[in-house]
Amino acid sequence: MLAMAAVVVASNVLVQYPVHATLAGINLADLLTWGAFTYPAAFLVTDLTNRRFGPAAARKVVMIGFALAVGISIFAATPRIAIASGSAFLMAHLLDIAVFDRLRRFAWWTAPAVSSVCGSLLDTLLFFGIAFSALATPLLGHHDDFAAEAAPLLGVFALEVPRWVSWALGDLSVKLLVAAALLLPYRLLLAWFALTGSPSRA
Repeated sequence: MLAMAAVVVASNVLVQYPVHATLAGINLADLLTWGAFTYPAAFLVTDLTNRRFGPAAARKVVMIGFALAVGISIFAATPRIAIASGSAFLMAHLLDIAVFDRLRRFAWWTAPAVSSVCGSLLDTLLFFGIAFSALATPLLGHHDDFAAEAAPLLGVFALEVPRWVSWALGDLSVKLLVAAALLLPYRLLLAWFALTGSPSRA
């Protein structure tokens, strides 16, 4: 629970800081914040809890993260962003838990890899769709004109899309890369559990 709280708090702080760099002509500051790099660790916490204690314990940890995500967003953002953040976090992590539990008996990397990809896709779709899509405006109000304004995809391609689509693609790309990188610490922590005799579910 403490690990989940740390990830959620760190991500909500770091989301305020853009990544000032360029990659293949793409200005990353227009697409990414440092929070995109820490947030995927929440899936690592969920998956390790699921592996060691089972899905019921993982859901309890997710509820702690959900409460923190909503609480911080209420004070730091608009109500629409708070709804988007809380909804995306909760639904994505519950999906992660369900997928992980289905795949837990396959090779060690299968459950965390597939569940994190599924969770990241849903998290991105829900957050950016609820927070910025014009489709959600009649229900939630507070339309962000800048986010909805048409601009070149990722700032470099001829195709023009609402800015939030480029933000979502950049965010998802980082989530997937970090999720892949976190497979190593996941494996090392599983080995540590085994060495220390920590109980875990099959």
